[in-house]
Amino acid sequence: MGELRLMKGNEVLAEAAIRCGCDGYFGYPITPQSEVMETLMERQPWNETGMVVLQAESEVAAINMVYGAAGSGKKVMTSSSSPGISLMSEGISYIAGAELPCLVVNVQRGGPGLGTIQPSQADYSQAVKGGGHGDYKMIVLAPSSVQEMNDFVDLAFELAFKYRNPSMILADGAIGQMMEKVELSDYKERWTDEEVIEKSGSWATTGKPSSRERNVVTSLELDSLKMEENNNRFQEKYRRMEAEEQRYEAIQCDDAEYIFVAFGTSARVCQKAVEIAREKGVKVGLLRPITLFPFPKTIIGELAKDVKGFLSVEMSAGQMVEDVKQAVFDAGIIRPVAFFGRMGGIIPTPGEVVEALEQKLLKEKR
Repeated sequence: MGELRLMKGNEVLAEAAIRCGCDGYFGYPITPQSEVMETLMERQPWNETGMVVLQAESEVAAINMVYGAAGSGKKVMTSSSSPGISLMSEGISYIAGAELPCLVVNVQRGGPGLGTIQPSQADYSQAVKGGGHGDYKMIVLAPSSVQEMNDFVDLAFELAFKYRNPSMILADGAIGQMMEKVELSDYKERWTDEEVIEKSGSWATTGKPSSRERNVVTSLELDSLKMEENNNRFQEKYRRMEAEEQRYEAIQCDDAEYIFVAFGTSARVCQKAVEIAREKGVKVGLLRPITLFPFPKTIIGELAKDVKGFLSVEMSAGQMVEDVKQAVFDAGIIRPVAFFGRMGGIIPTPGEVVEALEQKLLKEKR
């Protein structure tokens, strides 16, 4: 058993970054994720592990600091909330185009615009479809507990370096602000310069030895044919992610006739909704995507063979529901896929979810 604490999700993100051997954090405060930077400043990891923590003058500056530091092969990250991530989108596209690993955390708030500081899941499409310009993808992890806010930091870095690609932890204001018991990870040493060269020396700006050509970090390629070659390589990488990295949790799906599909806070709500529905005699299960990209479409296709319908439950106007529909369609099976959501920072109740199931799917079967 590791060290147990009662902590906020945002606080745990900061603690996990220190403990996983992160080299640098560059960010800018915005509610509801400001405790990430506040915790790092309070912990002063530069005295403990040598980790750099720097408040940039803006989100644009922060993501470009991440870009530069990632190019050196170091473990670096930033965090923000919805409007701030929009400001970072150009830099994230540059990082993806340069094939650099890093971690971006989005603790979502309601929008559009400045919106509200209350929780939302309306940044789903921005995260999984490539929120900036160009045909790029990020690996997107969706925690539904404070424990996963801890666990996913190390996992996100692992996947980022495996694929030389930015990773995102897509949380929401509720997960970031809630306090739960968490088992903290053990400390990992930061990589030495020699280890960075061993792991990333083939592409990172670690200094040019006489044994190889220069490493040039850029997303720029003015030759259209070479740029298409780059894009084809990127798309092949994304297909490999889809083949190897689909992650999910299936709850009471073995005998289910209907499936809730939900992530993050909505998934926590749906766990109780499953109990309520089963007490009413309706066999319902929950499929919780852990990776939003790659989306767990394979398991949805398998479940579609035996169930009567799906209900996508989201704190948005309906974004993930498109991927649920596509997964069912790709499986070659005709099943109804309905949607229920709340917006403006409102978290749906379990009772509302069950009522939506009855109205949108069960009535159609009667």
